[in-house]
Parts: sequence; structure tokens; C-alpha cells
Amino acid sequence: QVHLVESGGGLVQAGDSLRLSCAASGRSFNTYTMGWFRKAPGKEREVVAAIPWNADNTFYADSVKGRFTASKDNAKNTVYLQMNSLKVEDTARYYCAVRSSPYSGWRSTEKDYAYWGQGTQVTVSS
Repeated sequence: QVHLVESGGGLVQAGDSLRLSCAASGRSFNTYTMGWFRKAPGKEREVVAAIPWNADNTFYADSVKGRFTASKDNAKNTVYLQMNSLKVEDTARYYCAVRSSPYSGWRSTEKDYAYWGQGTQVTVSS
């Protein structure tokens, strides 16, 4: 059974950094595209970054481009989201997700991801 666990969230001030982790179990995700999404109160869940299975040409939402970096460690079956220069508008619950089929390209819509973690809360104060 596929299981994703996010960690690393917290309460920080604007301008600070956080590193989120998503540990996967149940299968090796070396050949799967993984995504980071976030959901803020009153808003729909949106993609933040998508790491293709071969880690080539990672996608970033315009709102985080240049500040966030997504990466994966195949040996640890873990993906990361390094978040720098955090803004108040980055406040949200952050989720990692995995596409259902191997060798699939990245997608920006949540319906294209089959497995989800429970999320980790990131709160940025001014």
C-alpha cells in the first residue's frame, strides 16, 4: 500500500526558509513523477512544483519560481521542497502526491495524481 508522509512545516516569519520532506513507502518511486501542491483557506488546491520521474525540467508555479526548489532522493524514496524567501501568501497546507503510472510526465492538476499525503502546515507571519 502506497503511503506518503510530509514533514517540515511550521510557523516562520516572512523571509525565512523551510524545507519540506515527503517520505514514500509501499513502492519505489524512482520512476514516478511527484508533485507538491498547497491549499490555502478559501482557495483551491494548486500545484507548487512537479518533479518528473527523471528529475529533468522540474515545473514550478509562477508564484514560487526562483524561491522554491523541488528535488528527489531516489535512494531514500523521498522528495523535498526547499522554500526560501517565504511570503505571507505562501501560508497553506502543503501536500505531496504521486502519479499513478511510471514514466509519466508532470501534470499541474490534482486529478492526475493518484496518491496523496496528509499534508504539513506552513504558516508565514509578517
